[in-house]
Amino acid sequence: MKNSLIQKYNVPGPRYTSYPTVPYWDETDFSDEIWAETLKKSFIESNSSEGISLYIHLPFCESLCTFCGCNKRITKNHGVENPYIEAVLKEWTLYCKILGEKPTIKEIHLGGGTPTFFSTKNLEDLINGIFVHANKAKDHEFSFEGHPNNTSHEHLQKLYDLGFRRVSFGVQDYSEKVQKAIHRLQPFHNVAKVTFWAREIGYTSIGHDIIFGLPFQEIEDIIDTIEKTKSLQPDRLAFYSYAHVPWIKGNGQRGFNDEDIPKDDKKRMLYETGKKLLYENGYHEIGMDHFALKTDSLHEAFQNGKLHRNFMGYSSSKTQLMIGLGVSSISDSWYSFAQNVKNLEDYYQVLEWNKLPVFRGHLLTTEDLIIRKHILNLMCQFETSWENKEGYFNEIPDVILQLKEMENDGLVLIKDNSIEVTEKGKPYVRNICMAFDLRLKRKAPETELFSMTI
Repeated sequence: MKNSLIQKYNVPGPRYTSYPTVPYWDETDFSDEIWAETLKKSFIESNSSEGISLYIHLPFCESLCTFCGCNKRITKNHGVENPYIEAVLKEWTLYCKILGEKPTIKEIHLGGGTPTFFSTKNLEDLINGIFVHANKAKDHEFSFEGHPNNTSHEHLQKLYDLGFRRVSFGVQDYSEKVQKAIHRLQPFHNVAKVTFWAREIGYTSIGHDIIFGLPFQEIEDIIDTIEKTKSLQPDRLAFYSYAHVPWIKGNGQRGFNDEDIPKDDKKRMLYETGKKLLYENGYHEIGMDHFALKTDSLHEAFQNGKLHRNFMGYSSSKTQLMIGLGVSSISDSWYSFAQNVKNLEDYYQVLEWNKLPVFRGHLLTTEDLIIRKHILNLMCQFETSWENKEGYFNEIPDVILQLKEMENDGLVLIKDNSIEVTEKGKPYVRNICMAFDLRLKRKAPETELFSMTI
């Protein structure tokens, strides 16, 4: 039965870091002026009560990992660091002029690319430069992504001194055969070293990212990777499905063939094996693809109904306004989305003109805002409700009709004015969210847009 469900529901679908998803943004009503208006509106509504979040994209990597679908620039030339930091700080200055007063920053996340490609001096200049125009929230949560091969003790200490308390390390898989296929050779002792350093320095949340469904990956590889992970006891884990999207321009997904990638039942068995081992070792499922120990803030947020999800992934704290800095970054004012240009040279050029480097966006409709909340609820709490009129929209009966089949398959429980995802249904939460995705229903993709849901 489980195998037939996998075959039934394993279809292309979004990961829902936003709604509407980026391919369904309607750019016709969007403009730089509208983006600035919604930005200021959201800032006025939320800055004093919850602060804002910053996502800073640091795109450089010394080598190409062939599983990666992120926006990156491969180079060994570290002379690129200073011009990029200067450009990001200029972009931030332009945003601060629009906001009109010093924002209070609750969250910063450094993503990539490889943030630890940058020297500690440049990272220090970046963070200090941000706070020339901003205040730091008392309960701030600053995090960064570290590559185990090039994250130094100095990196960890300096970022800790700057207020960072959370770090995630990209592990992927410990099998040498898998690592060769994805061009990500990193021995276990490198991961152990940076994990121990971070714990010794005082980081309160250390995360590891593991991927299932990678080329040549076998059950034995997942077992070995989880066993090694258990010995290091990271506070939280992202246990992702490999997203095979080779059609995306600039994607590095090559060096292996489609037939080398585990699919359908075999891929699901990799997940089920890993999930069982994580449960046995004290990890609890938190939203989609994430697990945490009871002592981690992500678990506490999930238990208290305060877990949030945005373009940075899952967070234990919510802010209404998230500003993305750097090439290709996406910002979210709650009322609209805006994305920066994807090409590095274009990014520099637009900033030379003293303009925000935004090239597209979406103004959310009333319907978008309602559905967005439902999808957030499902992704963060595995349930949602339309008991209040604020949660009701005209297509709810059609959504329920579609969910009836999922209820028959044991994936959801439908109540009078709410639904709840069952334990059996958690691996299918993307499919359940798709039942609410009116934009996807109204216009099915004509080309390949999304990775497979399972």
